[in-house]
Parts: sequence; C-alpha cells; structure tokens
Amino acid sequence: MRMAPDLQIDALTVRYPDSKSEFPAVRGLSLNLAAGEIACLLGPSGCGKSSLLRAVAGFVTPATGQIRLGEQLVFGPGVNLAPEKRGVGMVFQDYALFPHLSLKDNILFGLTAGRPKSAGAEESRRVDALVELVGLRGYEDRFPHEISGGQAQRVALARALAPKPRLLLLDEPFSNLDPNLRARLAREVREILREAEQTAVLVTHDQSEAFAMADQLGVMFNGYLAQWGSPYDVYHEPCIPEVAKFIGEGALITGRQNQHSVETAVGQLPLAPCCCNESASNKEVRVLLRPDDVIHDDDSPLQARVIRKSFRGADFLYTLELPGGEQVLSLVPSHHDHPLDAPIGIRLEADHVITFPASQPIQAFEKSKA
Repeated sequence: MRMAPDLQIDALTVRYPDSKSEFPAVRGLSLNLAAGEIACLLGPSGCGKSSLLRAVAGFVTPATGQIRLGEQLVFGPGVNLAPEKRGVGMVFQDYALFPHLSLKDNILFGLTAGRPKSAGAEESRRVDALVELVGLRGYEDRFPHEISGGQAQRVALARALAPKPRLLLLDEPFSNLDPNLRARLAREVREILREAEQTAVLVTHDQSEAFAMADQLGVMFNGYLAQWGSPYDVYHEPCIPEVAKFIGEGALITGRQNQHSVETAVGQLPLAPCCCNESASNKEVRVLLRPDDVIHDDDSPLQARVIRKSFRGADFLYTLELPGGEQVLSLVPSHHDHPLDAPIGIRLEADHVITFPASQPIQAFEKSKA
C-alpha cells in the first residue's frame, strides 16, 4: 500500500522565453510520488526531464500548474518559494565538490552555510553518520582530487543528504562514470537512499540505471509524460508504441486480434489481461514481442532467417526475418552461433502479449499530443 504523496505535480507547463522551439519544454505534466519512493525520469535528450527537475527545485519558474511537497504548496497561484526554502537537495552531474575542502568539509558545507569551522557536535555527528552511510570511512580527510569518480559521487550524495532534505533530485548523476562503475554505483545509491528513507527523483537516459533504482518510472517524450508506473508495468504493459520501442528491446509485427487472442505469422498468441489490450473482434493490430518471447528451437517447423546478430558474451541477440518479411528479436545462448542468412527454428513462449492499433503510427506521439 503506497503512502500519501510526498511530491505532487499537477498540470505543470514549463516554457523558456528564449527557446527556438514552438513547444514548451514540459507540457501539462502530472505525477504523484509517495514518501520514501525513488522515481526515475527516462527519455531521449531534450524531452524535458531536466527542465522538470529544475522546476521542482525552483531554478525555473513554470508557466502554469502546481507543485506540492507534502502538504506545502511550493509553486502555484500566487506562490513561488525560493529554492532555498523548498527543502530540496540536488546532486549534479559534475559533482560540484569544492576542491579546497576535504571530503568531510564538503559534506559539512550544507550544514554550516559554508563555514566548516563553525560546526558543532550535532553537525559533526551528522557528518560522521553520513560518511559511514556512503561507505567512505577512512577517506574523510582526503580532498576531491585524491579520490575516484565513484567516491566523488558518493560525497556529493552525502552533502545533499546532510540537511535532511524533504526531496532529493539527481540530474544524470552517473553519466561521467564508466558503464561498469555506473551500474554498481546505481545499486549502491539506491541502498543508501533506502537506508536514509529518502524520497528522490533521478533523471537519466540509461534504462539499466532506471530499472536498477526506480520504484516509479516515468517515460517522457517531447515534454509529455507518456507513462508513469512501476518499472515492471512500464516494461510489460507499455501504453503506446513509443514506450514499447523505447523501453527494452522488441519488435512489432502485424496480427489480427480476436477477443482473447491474436493471430500472427508465428501462430496464435494469448492476449495479456491488461488495460493496454482493448477487447475487439477481427481487428488488425501490431503485436509487441520481446526477445525473450522468441525461443530458438531446432525442432520447430517455424523457420526464420538470421539477418543480424550481436554477441553479448552469455548470449547472442539475433534479428530474425520471418517468411513474410517481418522481423523479430531473439536471445539465443552464445554456443548457438549461427551464420548470417542461415535459417533457424523458432517457437514462441509469449504469455504477456500486448497489442496496439495498426492505425496508430509509431511516430505519431508529437502530432497526437500537439
């Protein structure tokens, strides 16, 4: 059972007067985030993710809408609290650590208005607890140039957590790190935020980060929040083709839908019992198939031709062409190394099939929302 909203955004629109675009950066966006939850905003560059974060922090004044933190209205009719009065912490992409201060004094900065020497016993205890929380015991007297990028990010996180913010915002916090460190740090940061019981919103364009960290996932296109829900629901029940194509990997093939199933070039498939699939009879649709829905089976009479393959270590991601010319993706164990143009047998294990109306173009999101 979810708690009451800690962050509530209603019909928020953000415009930049000097922007060359005719459209707002954020358009009529609404969402709720419960206390202690971690949300990730995911989407392509320029979709409005960072603009939304800046509006919540108070760095940008929205054109319309409301923002509430708990019971307090921080932006709305006649109200626009200054950033320092919102109780919002911020972790930036470039860490923004002070090079002349030790790690301990960097963390202290937010508690003592930039005067580390004025710290009292309570502030010192808070810093010690945060050093322990982010796993930097023994490093507190070092300077930023003496630590790694991952350690610097944890210092930035500890500094943002120091004043116990009502809400923590993280803007592409791992983008400067190498992929392996980024994935590990995302898991560590989630554990730190969980232990601190901190409500947080993270902006990223990396799906693995979003899946690793999020309780709630928002997918944005062109300033709109296309879908908001748990990562599992967004992946398995995308509400529009754009989300289906953007989240994870998959292919859309044509089919003819009846009330409880859909007939495709790879056979009859049961429909998932979800709100995405409308009840219909004899309706032409497009069917979403994920790579794990398509199983390599040498004994299957259904054949598909290998037209592309990507080696991933433990497996290959094959792009396969069906007899009618449509394409599907399949994850195949790496010891099954089939050459290009070779036919292989496939079968489907798809028990969560999602369909979209055939008349809805993949690129129609901008026009349908304008």
